[in-house]
Amino acid sequence: MADIDIRTAGRAGRITLTRPKALNALSYDMCMAIDAALRNWREDDAVDLIIFDAEGDKAFCAGGDIAELYETGTKGDFAYGQTFWRDEYRLNALIFEYPKPVVSFLQGFTMGGGVGIGCHGSHRVVGESSQIALPECGIGLVPDVGSSLMLALVPGRVGEYLGITGHRMGPADAIFAGFADHYIPTAQWADLIDMLEASGNASLLAAHAQDAPDGKLAAQQDQINMLFDGEGLQDILNTLAASDTDLAASALKMVNRGSPLSMACCIEMLHRLRGPNLTIRKALEHEYRFTYRASAHGDFLEGIRAQIIDKDRTPRWKHQDRTVPIVEVSRMLQPLGSNSLTFEED
Repeated sequence: MADIDIRTAGRAGRITLTRPKALNALSYDMCMAIDAALRNWREDDAVDLIIFDAEGDKAFCAGGDIAELYETGTKGDFAYGQTFWRDEYRLNALIFEYPKPVVSFLQGFTMGGGVGIGCHGSHRVVGESSQIALPECGIGLVPDVGSSLMLALVPGRVGEYLGITGHRMGPADAIFAGFADHYIPTAQWADLIDMLEASGNASLLAAHAQDAPDGKLAAQQDQINMLFDGEGLQDILNTLAASDTDLAASALKMVNRGSPLSMACCIEMLHRLRGPNLTIRKALEHEYRFTYRASAHGDFLEGIRAQIIDKDRTPRWKHQDRTVPIVEVSRMLQPLGSNSLTFEED
């Protein structure tokens, strides 16, 4: 496949995204090719570990390829998107639960669907250019591909902050928030990959890790906790508006761009997920409740129109006054019954 290079090299299964002009956006066919390769290598004793990387300097993967989702959705065909998300989420769980080390090299943008394939492995490497973000609320979705698991585990209320603002994390912040493990300058990556292929030993990465350049989130955590501690979206909006700090002003500006329905559901999801019984499958199942309904009942199609298709950046959200009734949040997140996400292998 022209968009992805899947092969074995030495002791490693190698997956390289090869769409640099499209910021390595992830298509359905790419997801399915990755899924098939991982299932094959899982049983292959000649493969000791998996390595994800991507061509180009700008992005590991800037998200899913959503043009087809928009085209089918605007025609009233919601089944394509539901199938895309279902199978993508199964792949995310496969990576998270994989029995062999999964190493990812995350240069430039890693966003949306890129987080789903790049940030669930056992050894996640960032460099100078790395920027990891979850901008889904800005297009009428919720942070998905299993990212709600990580957001629920971030200390304090930083998960709410990252989830509804789409804040871009540099390498230090990504490590603090649990989206990455090692900071290694990108000039070393090629040699490291050669060593991984030859040895099949992912533990060698730790010896090359360095301290990442200073981040912001750790120092801002107490303030973020105070600003994002509300029970719902309206509480957080009120707190942000009443605060005179630079962080509050910046966060409010970012929040004002997002879909109110998506942000309200994101907050509710994180509140539901936190606790001792959190698993990747539980997180994905909650995300699928929203994305299954996103085209028919949410702001997704309007968000894509405004940001990607017409590019007018003026979405007409369903709740322009930013007041989202709790019953509508509950409706988007209620169980799907027979359509619930399952993880049985075909």
